[in-house]
Order: sequence, then C-alpha cells, then structure tokens
Amino acid sequence: MPAALPLKQPVKVSQLVRRRLRELKRTPRELAEAVKVSEAYMSDLVAGRRPPPAPGRTDLYVPMAKFLRLHRNDLPTCARVERAQDGGVHRRPDPQVWKLVLGLCDPARQRSFTRRPAKGDGADLAAVIVGRLLEVAQGFVRRQLEDEVGLRVAATRDGCTYLEARMRLLEFLDVAGDSLTANDCEEFVLPRIAAWDIELETRAMRIVLRS
Repeated sequence: MPAALPLKQPVKVSQLVRRRLRELKRTPRELAEAVKVSEAYMSDLVAGRRPPPAPGRTDLYVPMAKFLRLHRNDLPTCARVERAQDGGVHRRPDPQVWKLVLGLCDPARQRSFTRRPAKGDGADLAAVIVGRLLEVAQGFVRRQLEDEVGLRVAATRDGCTYLEARMRLLEFLDVAGDSLTANDCEEFVLPRIAAWDIELETRAMRIVLRS
C-alpha cells in the first residue's frame, strides 16, 4: 500500500479514527490492543467522550497512525486544532492541589500568594505554576512508559497487571492543570519536585527536582 498522504482539512480526532476503522473494517478493540491501552480508553476516544491527547503524545499517536494507515502528522494536527478551540484559557486549579503545591515553595512566597485575590491575576498565576510543575512530572512519566521492563516489574510489585500500570501513567499524561487532583499530585508531582519559586514580573520559574 502506498504511503498515506496528509489530510487536507483537519477534523476531530474521534471522527478521523471512526472513519478509518470503518474503511479498514477494524474495531476499537483491535486498535486498543495495537496501541496497548484498555478497550474502555479507546472506546471513549473513538466515541468523542474523551478529549484528544496532546499533539506531542507520540506514545499514542504513532502506533495509532500505523494501525490506521494514516500519515504520521494527521492525528497530532487534528488534536492540535481541536484542543486549540479551548482558547488556552487558564482555569484555577483545584484548591487542594494548590495547597499541596504551595507547600513546596518558600514560606515568604506562600504568604505573598495568600494576599493575592482568588480571581484575576492570582487565579491565572496559580494556573501557570501548576501547569509548569505538571509538565515536569509528566516528563518523568513519559520516561517510565518508555521502560517497558521496568514498568512490568513495578506492576508485579504493586500487584496489578502491566496494562493496569500502563493505563495509570497514560491517564496521568491526559491530565491538565485544572483537572489535576490531589491524589494525582501526591502520587506523581510531590515525589519528583522538591521546591519551586517564581519571578512574579517575568513568571520565570526555578524548579528543584528530588534526587
């Protein structure tokens, strides 16, 4: 079969995947097996019940494109356009998450944040901080996903299947700053980040990792 040509017009990721599955006479279950995700995860993505993963999620989009015989840029391009419709608005993180994150910075900096209003600049700044810390934690998780042997060992140690362990990491990679939960924060963010600080004028952050 000749190499797939790029899409001329981006569509929703779910729409593109459904169309290709029909054309290839394949099922969401078969796609899930090829991508090494749960059938429920893939079914939600195909049905449009789950927002498309970030365009840089090569762990998902590369094997999906191969299975669906799509051009390598089709799914990331569609995801980028679909996610851009959100407008990039910063939404305030969960109060419990913000409390945990504040505990990682200098007490003086904590006091400066408590004096800021809950809305406006204060809310936007909190979203920026949580978002950047989340990006760092997700970088660690991507490296865990690449180590299949290590992940299988961890799954055995934790008394779960490899797929269950893999899905826990994939679900975390789908999290955004405003959907990050306190449990996610305690499991993935706090064990990896020791401290942080931010320059309020430039919003440049210094993030100290745990050894």
